[in-house]
Amino acid sequence: MTKDYDVLVLGAGPAGYVAAIRAAQLGLKTAVIDKWLDDNKQPRLGGTCLNVGCIPSKALLESSELYEQMRDQAKLHGIQCQQVNVDIAQMLQRKDKIVEDLTNGIAFLFKKNKIDWIQGEGILLPQKQIEVSDQNGNKKIWSAHSVILATGSSSVEIAAAPLYKDIIVDSTGALKWQQVPERIAVIGAGVIGLELGSVWRRLGSKVIMLEAQSQFLPMVDTDIAKQALRIFKKQGLDIRLDTRVLATKVENNQVIIDYQDSEGKQQLIVDRVIVAVGRRPNTDNIAVAEANLVIDEGGCIHIDEDRGGTSIPGVYAIGDIVRGPMLAHKGSEEGIAVAQRIAGLKSYVNYDVIPAIIYTLPEIAMVGKTEAQLKQMGKPYKVGSFPFSANGRARAMEQPQGLVKILSHQQSDRILGVHILGAQASELIAQAVIAMEFEASSEDLIETIFAHPTLSEALHEAAMAVDGRALHR
Repeated sequence: MTKDYDVLVLGAGPAGYVAAIRAAQLGLKTAVIDKWLDDNKQPRLGGTCLNVGCIPSKALLESSELYEQMRDQAKLHGIQCQQVNVDIAQMLQRKDKIVEDLTNGIAFLFKKNKIDWIQGEGILLPQKQIEVSDQNGNKKIWSAHSVILATGSSSVEIAAAPLYKDIIVDSTGALKWQQVPERIAVIGAGVIGLELGSVWRRLGSKVIMLEAQSQFLPMVDTDIAKQALRIFKKQGLDIRLDTRVLATKVENNQVIIDYQDSEGKQQLIVDRVIVAVGRRPNTDNIAVAEANLVIDEGGCIHIDEDRGGTSIPGVYAIGDIVRGPMLAHKGSEEGIAVAQRIAGLKSYVNYDVIPAIIYTLPEIAMVGKTEAQLKQMGKPYKVGSFPFSANGRARAMEQPQGLVKILSHQQSDRILGVHILGAQASELIAQAVIAMEFEASSEDLIETIFAHPTLSEALHEAAMAVDGRALHR
């Protein structure tokens, strides 16, 4: 049977479009099927990450951070700003331009690599076929020797706070507000909630975060999470843990929230609500029943260990729809690995060394195991930490908050985890990732020369602290 393509990719987010580019680089005839439409009903590549996720949120984080620094911190540098105003419309316009440029960039890369872009909603059929429905309801079936499923994830909705116009919104809606609300409730104090809460707090909103869990950022190393909680509260985020939202009601353009905490039932009135309780895999209607695609109870597609193959020979799945952290870079690496596997090359994704970032200020970055995980595993370890308050560059930047923490094996000294709370942690963590990928020890970092004055010296000092040798504390 003649196939239309060597590789068909369903989904054009960071997992799908990267897989397509790599497949095309390897000489495979490739097409990408994607249904994303912007607010003007125009097709866009890039998925959630580029259109309404990673990129636009970081654009607003950058703008709001700059505004807050000019408003509150410039005078510390001897810079007098008589009046600092914020233009939300211009801020959103800048965000949208960045998104447009980057999504157009993917379209250019598709043309460069001779990748076909099939616009419409696809569903997997038997025999590695995908039926695509376009905007007009027209349907066409495409076939390939190999299929890669990469449909991403969506915000989780909760019955206690159904989305309503621009008043109760998910993360996408929180990127579009044209004015600064006076009071905002964020349901969920995880990664997305903290980032969006930080944006609007900096711009002038009173932000109350309602988190059902009793532990703040349970996936983060405890020392980092505890210090981060103190910092964020001091900044003005009202973070309420062990708090469960029971119901919401919109009246007179405000939201009445009924919730329960350790003291019983409470009520809160705010102007806007952001629902940020997590994300779920986009696997509803991804395949017809006859395709026999195995999906677990959590909505994730079952794949073979480290190789991306599904229950259907020749069909692969990557990104947010498979196990592991829902991170763009994780999906991209899986996309590269699967494309190379299809082409007959060796491929491997090291799931033990995937960094994760929370883009607050200070940022939180981590890779490897936390101290709690090592204790649970019964693995002997050593700890070294160093505060940014003792780092010259951090002090010069007026960002002395946070620390670097390194965990290494008690006997081998191999680095098992690195956790950073501080300025530019998202960039600093790459040094730790490289070290761990090469199975470095804390001694290897000690023997490495770091430039002075730099923030990265804190990583160097933390490595020395593992052996009780830190010089500047």
